[in-house]
Amino acid sequence: MSGNLLHSNEFKTVPAVVQNFIRTKIAIEGCSEKTATEYLLDLRTFFRYLVATEKDLPLTGDEFRSTDISSVDLAYVLRLSRDDVIDFLSYAATDRENEKPSRARKLSALKSFFHYISTLDSRYADFDPTKNIKSPKRDQTLPKYLTAEESVSLLDSIAQDENSRSRKRDFAIVTLFLNCGMRLSELVGIDLTDIDHSLRSLRVFGKGGKERIIYLNDACRDALSAYFEIRAQEHPKEADANALFISERENRISVKTVQHIVYKYLEKAGLAQKGMSVHKLRHTAATLMYQTGQVDVRVLKDILGHAQLNTTQIYTHLSNRDMEAAMRKNPLASVTLSGESRKNAEEEKDLEGAE
Repeated sequence: MSGNLLHSNEFKTVPAVVQNFIRTKIAIEGCSEKTATEYLLDLRTFFRYLVATEKDLPLTGDEFRSTDISSVDLAYVLRLSRDDVIDFLSYAATDRENEKPSRARKLSALKSFFHYISTLDSRYADFDPTKNIKSPKRDQTLPKYLTAEESVSLLDSIAQDENSRSRKRDFAIVTLFLNCGMRLSELVGIDLTDIDHSLRSLRVFGKGGKERIIYLNDACRDALSAYFEIRAQEHPKEADANALFISERENRISVKTVQHIVYKYLEKAGLAQKGMSVHKLRHTAATLMYQTGQVDVRVLKDILGHAQLNTTQIYTHLSNRDMEAAMRKNPLASVTLSGESRKNAEEEKDLEGAE
């Protein structure tokens, strides 16, 4: 959703009690517009479901999307119960075919909303229809990522595209993704003034506006130095004069443009079939740092800007090659029924001792 959420058409479609909640999340808690938008849409679906159910209206299609929820106010909210929440989550799973992550996000939105309601007045302090409702347990899936060799192929596909006027910019963008593991929103938000003059580090603003410093390696410094030669010739519009990455329209580069760049070069490199995306480049950086660079998981947490360590621990998975090597190194790997392997293993051990 483009533009300011508080001035969007979607914001106007929710009742005042939800609008006030969204304003509080953004203005007081520093919630990102992306997260606030998800809260708004999930709460709108929740109240449409309740009203449509009460009035025996359709629960899907255009008629559902046009359900009038203007009657929802604080008094209405305070009448809600645990059963209303359970019924809604069941509806999300069946009628809407929402997977576990989507249902977990909806429950999270409801928990945050009801917590907000409980703070409005001391009389509502114990109000929480989501109490003791556990979030759907997400299936643990390993993140998709590029190998080091595939990452080099992706960078080569950009470096060799000499007909592209934005080659140096695009190379710098992908280099930052693959080396720093930053989020897409963080990259497009980088300003020139966020970068250390010696190109030793740069500043990004993550989820919730949290600031962190990312240190740059030689590859990043080299890519940025090459791009700055082009950036110095750019004349962006005044509002975007401080933006690091500039589009052909002389604006701060957009999320969609960066996505297009990545997909374009993934295809050129023959990697499009791997189901990769911009976010998967962040997974790639994290995985390569942990597996190859032997970065401690706690350090990796800070590099990626994760709030919780358990979010980072998904990158501690081992590759098949690592697991295979570990099995070969087991001291019992040579002990077999024949005894020949046992004898060979003992002889090798004696030789090692002699050395």
